[in-house]
Amino acid sequence: MSCTKRAENLPAFIVMDVLEKAQALEKEGKEIIHLEVGEPDFDTPSVVCEAAYEAMKKGRTHYTNSLGVPELRQAICDHYHQTYGVEVDPDQVVVTSGTSPAMLMIFNALLEQGDEVIISDPCYACYENFITFTGGKAVRIPVREDDAFQYRPEEIKAQITGRTKGLMLNSPANPTGQVMSAERMKAIADLAPGTDGPPYVISDEIYHGLSYGDEDHSILEFTKDAFVLNGFSKLYAMTGWRLGYIISPKTHIRALQKMHQNFAICAPSMSQWAGIAALTQTREETERMKEKYNARRLRLVEGLRQLGLGIKVPPTGAFYVLAKADHLDPDDYRLAFHILENAGVAVTPGCDFGPGGKGYLRFSYANSLENIEKALTRLDDYIKRFYS
Repeated sequence: MSCTKRAENLPAFIVMDVLEKAQALEKEGKEIIHLEVGEPDFDTPSVVCEAAYEAMKKGRTHYTNSLGVPELRQAICDHYHQTYGVEVDPDQVVVTSGTSPAMLMIFNALLEQGDEVIISDPCYACYENFITFTGGKAVRIPVREDDAFQYRPEEIKAQITGRTKGLMLNSPANPTGQVMSAERMKAIADLAPGTDGPPYVISDEIYHGLSYGDEDHSILEFTKDAFVLNGFSKLYAMTGWRLGYIISPKTHIRALQKMHQNFAICAPSMSQWAGIAALTQTREETERMKEKYNARRLRLVEGLRQLGLGIKVPPTGAFYVLAKADHLDPDDYRLAFHILENAGVAVTPGCDFGPGGKGYLRFSYANSLENIEKALTRLDDYIKRFYS
């Protein structure tokens, strides 16, 4: 018996194909510099690990409330109040095993068959896959390099219909590394409703805390009719802890809770207690990480430009650089794997992020400055060998 069509037709997450090819080359004895995956190279702060250990010693190893432990939900609310000046009720928070299952829950709560969600092009590779898998339709709006890959509110407004149920925001953004201004975010939050009511903004705030110029702004500063996705993987270097959360309008909490009860029961107990320590005791350590990311960002942008790759507007957040490389090869997928095999540098082809990413390569600077320098040297040799 064959798989369902929706499973068979689900596109690959290409960055993982790159990573897995890189790992295969490493097994053959080749040294690969990883600039493809968006995973912090820092260890989880020790205070977070200690909090998890204390939780285990105290026997906090059982199921929790399906919404999450009350102490963590309160800490999330306190964090949003202290950082953005917004009031969030703990009863609006669902703690999840990362933001990926959180997205599946939100789209299942919002979308009937054929309903639409607006996404930018390019954007995080999995948004469209989540939307399609839950029966919805992704409506892509091109964003432009010379406009720092930002939505234009008037173009969003033109695409809103009675079937539009959601609008995805991601700032700081993957793959572009760009941060949206407060003015543009407010204009998007204020968009006129469609014929069937306004779409909900779904704001992916997973890279908050990793901005190097303008401050991060939460969508909750501009509207209460929004879903926030956030978690601990990026800022706190906790990818393996699988801990995220949803801040939801109260109208949808019970539906989200029932899905969580059925499909996950709860997020990992020890990770939840560790999350409290991350939110309340890691400021100095995360600031040190951020300073190192910024130094890497500046060097990588400079180095890629020197190699002739196109970067019109430098990224100002997250840990990514999206660089134009179609003068080397118009097929960015082929180019990325050719670089991997011939230069030993793993990068992500822009096509992973939608049609608007074609011709680009994404570089992650979640790697040491030493390795970034080594990668730039290898890329220089590669370009001279194949394209000079």
